[in-house]
Formats: sequence, structure tokens, C-alpha cells
Amino acid sequence: MKTESEYENKKSSLSRQLLTLRGKGSVALDKSTTNLFRRRKRQGIQWMRGEQLNDIISIDKRNAIVEVEGMTTYEKLFDETSVHGFMPAVVPQLKSITVGGAVSGGGIESSSFKEGLVHESITEMDILLSDGNTVVCTRENDYKDLFFGFPNSYGTLGYALKLKAKLIPIKKYVNITHLRYDNPINYFHALKEHCAHRTVDFIDGNLFSEEELYLTLGEFVDQAPAVSDYTYMEIYYKSIREKKIDYLTTYDYIWRWDTDWFWCSKHFLVQYPAVRFMIGKKRLRSATYTKLMKLNQQYPLFDLLSGLFGKRESVIQDVQIPIDNCAKFLEFFQKEIRINPIWMCPTHAHDRNTVFDLYNMNPDKLYVNFGFWDVIKTLHDGYHNRKVEKMVKRLCGLKSLYSSSYYSDEEFWELYNNNAYDRLKSKYDPVNVFPNLYGKCVLKN
Repeated sequence: MKTESEYENKKSSLSRQLLTLRGKGSVALDKSTTNLFRRRKRQGIQWMRGEQLNDIISIDKRNAIVEVEGMTTYEKLFDETSVHGFMPAVVPQLKSITVGGAVSGGGIESSSFKEGLVHESITEMDILLSDGNTVVCTRENDYKDLFFGFPNSYGTLGYALKLKAKLIPIKKYVNITHLRYDNPINYFHALKEHCAHRTVDFIDGNLFSEEELYLTLGEFVDQAPAVSDYTYMEIYYKSIREKKIDYLTTYDYIWRWDTDWFWCSKHFLVQYPAVRFMIGKKRLRSATYTKLMKLNQQYPLFDLLSGLFGKRESVIQDVQIPIDNCAKFLEFFQKEIRINPIWMCPTHAHDRNTVFDLYNMNPDKLYVNFGFWDVIKTLHDGYHNRKVEKMVKRLCGLKSLYSSSYYSDEEFWELYNNNAYDRLKSKYDPVNVFPNLYGKCVLKN
């Protein structure tokens, strides 16, 4: 852990970088850790170097609060807090996700049915503004409008340099139960009941077909008769169909999806045992696949090879749907998109009296996040993604903005609260030093 004075020095350094870059084009923070998962030309962007803001400053065990710098990865944060018997209230699925990125872009995991999204577990943020000053935002102080407007702003209002986040106590192991259902109606009814009762610590699920859906319940336990290991030759998502009861260390449970980037490692052939063995355990992690994906963006070899079999489109999305509309969404999805497996993770507002301006989910409703990531045959780029966007809107859902979007300007601002965003932008970035949200998350330049 680092001292407050060291943080102040790093904050001053970043502020000086920003002031130097102002007026030379749109300014953004550290392209090596962007949370946007899509191709952009990114021409004319001036980059600040913020990777040094990656330390834990303090852990308050009595009040269960961690003070952490914004570029700290969740892998590093979990390693530090777990030594003290805690974990962040919501830990996104991949080790390389940063705390600031998860707050500004929206983060979710299997504790979200109790704890909400990542930004709901934040109590305070130091945000670097476009004039080089840093303001401290809380729910009650003079900058509360920025506190509630920062989530889903993707670095277009400012950057979170330091945050205070809630912790929850943990035990050594997690007992997992996989419950199988043979139709979506029964599945979502059961999911709703388990979320309402809150008798377990974690809930998520997976769909392999309309007749094969799994609800996975996780519960902290002090002891385990035996533990599984999905960090090398065995693959976690395949175990869901094979084991009704399973045990993992808490560390391995938290990172159960990282080894194979859910199931997307198949695109790099590492689900073949021989390839997996040769690659080695240390390289089986989402950070490796992310590097390969970024390499493909520069030199699209995979795209050229897949193009030999017809035009293909990346459909890489996370969408939140109110649970009463989830069966309708799946009916559409299985008919029109046909990607399997699908990850399903419930989330509910942690505080029903709180509304985040740019992440407009009804605080009285339970939502389910559907995660689906694949490359499929298409008529033209955006064909399937637009179908998803239209259906999500029709079902009163919300689409995460980390990946490709195809909204018109008018459609986008209807969904993402133009009035609130304009007020925040004019107050905190009046000369547009940082990009505009629509330009950053939709346009390709």
C-alpha cells in the first residue's frame, strides 16, 4: 500500500499532463487500459499516462472501506483486501478490469443481486476535471451531481483518480450449486425467487439452449471436502453441465471466468487440451486474450481468415433487461441471433432511493444482464447488433456501451439522458477537452 502523499504527487503529475495537452485535441487517459472493447480510429486523441495510479492507499476494516487509486486492477485489489478477510462488494469478472474503469463504464458480477452494480458500492471519488483541478465527490457534498452522473460517462466528464469502495467479509471457500431448468419461464421464476430470498452470497446463470438453462448459487463456507481447479486443464463453464455441487477457493471462484474469458478462449484454440498444455497456466487469462484481440485490431489476420467463410460480424454485448421481459428477450435472441452459451447475471439497485443519471435503471425492478460474445455470419456490419439494440429498447432495457453501438444521435440521447449529460458536460467540461459520450462510445473516429 502507498501513502496519501505519494498519491498527491501522482495526482499533480497527471494534472500537469492534462494542462499540457489541452487545446491539442481530445484528451483521454492511457490507451493501454481502455475499457472500450471495439475498433476506433482514435485519430487526434492526446493520451495522458495514468498507469502509475494503481495502488491501494488504505483499508478500514472497522468500517469495511478500501481507499484505492483508479487505475488499480481488481486482481491487485482483491489480493490485498482478501488478506484482511474482505473483498470489494462487487468484483467484475476479469482480473485486468480497473476500479475507475468499472465505475465509469458499469461493472457487474454475481454479488450484484444484493450489492447492485460496481458504482453503487462507491462512497467517494476524487475526479480529475478538464481544467486540471481535482474535486472530491460524495452523495451529499457540493459535487453530488457529478457523483451521480459519473457512472456510464466513460471518461467524458473526468477521470476517477481515487475512490472509496465498500468491502464485504469473505470465507475461505465458495460452495456452488448448479440448478438445471428446461424452459425460460420456469428459469426466470426461480431466479426471481432466489434473488428475493437472498439466502446465498452469489447468483448467476448460463444458457446453453432453450431447453438447458442453469442457475448457479454460491455461498461462502469455511470448509470444503475437496476443491476444483479451473485455472489450467479443466474449464469452468463446461463443469456447469457436469457437476451439480462444486467447491472452489474464494480466489478461484472470483476469477472463475478469467481463465477462459468466459468461453471466448475458443477463438484462440486454447480449449484444445494439447494447445492448452503448450500455452501454459500463466498465459491462460483474459489479459492474454485482450492482447491478442488488440493485435488483431492492428493486423486483422483473424478477420481475414474468418472472411474466407463469408461476411461475419462481432456481436459482443452486455444488455440489462427487466426480469419480467427476459423470456421475451430470449425468444427473440434464440430466433434472430443464435449465440450460445449466454451468461445471465441478476442485478438490483442496492439503494432504491438512488438514481444514477446516465445509468437509468428502475430502482424498483430486478434486471438480468445477458452477456453474449461471438462472431457470426451476417449480411453487413451492424446487422445483428442493430436488432439487439432495437429489442433492448422495446423491452425497456439498457445496453452497456463498452462495445460496438450503432445508434443514431437522436436514439442514443433518448436512451442515455441527454438533458442530464448536457448539464454535467457544460458544468465540468465546458470547452470539451474530453470527448463527447456519443462520439466516444458510438462513432468510429
